[in-house]
Amino acid sequence: MEANLDHAPPHTPLLNHPHKNGDKPSKGIFLMLYSIVFLLSLLALTMIKSQNHLEKLEKSSPFDSNISPRGLAQGVSPKSNPTLFQKVSYNWTNAMFSWQRTAFHFQPQKNWMNDPDGPLFHMGWYHLFYQYNPDSAVWGNITWGHAVSRDMIHWLYLPIAMLPNKWYDINGVWTGSATVLPDGKILMLYTGDTNKYVQVQNLAYPANLSDPLLLDWVKYTGNPILVPPPGIGSKDFRDPTTGWIGPDEKWRVAIGSKKGKTGLSLVYTTIDFINFEQNDHYLHAVPGTGMWECLDFYPVSINGSKGLDTSVNGPYVKHVLKASLDDARVDSYALGTYFVENDTWVPDNPLKDVGIGLLLDYGRYYASKTFYDKENERRILWGWVNETDIESDDLRKGWASLQTIPRTVLFDNKTGSNLLLWPVEEVESLRLSSDEFEGVVVKPGSVVPLNISLATQLDIFAEFEIEWLNSESIGESNIGCGRGGAADRSAFGPFGLLAIADDSLSEQTPIYFRLSNTTTFFCVDETRSSKASDVAKPIYGSQVPILSDEKLSMRVLVDHSIIESFAQGGRTVITSRIYPTEAIYGAARLFVFNNATDINIKISLKIWQLNSAFIRPFPFDQNQ
Repeated sequence: MEANLDHAPPHTPLLNHPHKNGDKPSKGIFLMLYSIVFLLSLLALTMIKSQNHLEKLEKSSPFDSNISPRGLAQGVSPKSNPTLFQKVSYNWTNAMFSWQRTAFHFQPQKNWMNDPDGPLFHMGWYHLFYQYNPDSAVWGNITWGHAVSRDMIHWLYLPIAMLPNKWYDINGVWTGSATVLPDGKILMLYTGDTNKYVQVQNLAYPANLSDPLLLDWVKYTGNPILVPPPGIGSKDFRDPTTGWIGPDEKWRVAIGSKKGKTGLSLVYTTIDFINFEQNDHYLHAVPGTGMWECLDFYPVSINGSKGLDTSVNGPYVKHVLKASLDDARVDSYALGTYFVENDTWVPDNPLKDVGIGLLLDYGRYYASKTFYDKENERRILWGWVNETDIESDDLRKGWASLQTIPRTVLFDNKTGSNLLLWPVEEVESLRLSSDEFEGVVVKPGSVVPLNISLATQLDIFAEFEIEWLNSESIGESNIGCGRGGAADRSAFGPFGLLAIADDSLSEQTPIYFRLSNTTTFFCVDETRSSKASDVAKPIYGSQVPILSDEKLSMRVLVDHSIIESFAQGGRTVITSRIYPTEAIYGAARLFVFNNATDINIKISLKIWQLNSAFIRPFPFDQNQ
């Protein structure tokens, strides 16, 4: 059939496949249906409580085309979407809003969340702290939310860890990082926004280190421990990293900043995390990249499959420097060499320096932070995914934003030029029934539906083989993702999956490869993901390295309104937020497509249904 992705064509009958694991509904499907009921009941309470807040906001604060994004006046990156302020809200229903809530991604019970903070492992529990507004589904009154998990998937909410209740953080307990000392002590450095809107660095620590849940936190009485140094703006000094120790037994901490349009990282040394000395040199600086925030700095092994403690250095190590770019709203990283003798870092490739080269994620993703999981010898990456709708919709829902599934971080020793990011293996504990499709041939201009029971919570692995139909075909150069996204046909692409699509393809999110003469692009096209006009629907994508002996492959995690897509083992990653109006609940479908003109595609897939993680409050009335 013709694959007119701008319109809704009739489609071929469902594919018959011999590898399906049973024809009757499995026990796992019933568990999934139960999880949906659980989520719906939870969301109903949240939306009722948020309605009064929304009505007050709409009466007192009509949208204004001149309004600034939330957060800018306080000196942080934008926390709202001003380009959508003039959009009229779609006629959303509570059922549509309920469907948007994810089943296995971490998000608070209600209200606003942004950056992940101070992730760590302590006495059998993974801890996640996060920027949280306990009062509303929009940014403001930033506190530290707190949750724990045994496996980083099944989370339990805990009471708020830190409130903005001191002069040095009264306008926000902002982003910070944990440092675990060799004796097991935990120190948390974080940025506070003072009563005069100056960004300062503060120290906090657990009141009771023997408490596995780390419920109570003490702010150091001598805070702030660092203030903006001469030449650095009062709103350009934030987000301390995890500390690392050098051969001189001094600890180092990096802090993001800028001078003019030059993004930079300051470095401080300390022996006690109270008294600090600023280094004469920047760790690194790149002109034209603007403010660096949410810095991350850590080693990766160039020939190993395990993560490294933050203080490791040596001849078989490269260091990753990552900055969240306040101007560009992306998380940019580069690989390079750290010189401990003067605490400077030099990129391997100056053309792919921080801010002008690689991204951790080419989609909706920001303010990421890693930590070293000593128990399992791996480095774990967290990242914030915000909404792309309008604030009035979030207030009606009663919540905004979520975190990605945590990802492992490794150096790609095959290419030698990038990282590999991959979902933690614990997400596989959610797998229920599976379907397999072997060697599905998709001809040019075709869309093929896949016969699976549900398409809202999935873990998909797909491999692609290419059959060239015309040996004289000439592909285009530097074609990118296509000006029209997946609807833009070329000789060698696009081809891939259509996720969260309705039966008529009036709503769809293509995840696809597009080949040119010299490069391969991996992309996600959100332009047809929703009929609603009050949501952003961009096209995301980037080049992905493909070695001569490799098949094209992708892994896709689908969880209601978030899709995480990984190409070639995690060389290129794209996170998407989508807000369909019809492709929801049982109407959501999954298709494969080939919109190329000169190639057949043979696709092999394995697709798992995923259960809910049943994220809920910690059961204090039960044994831990």
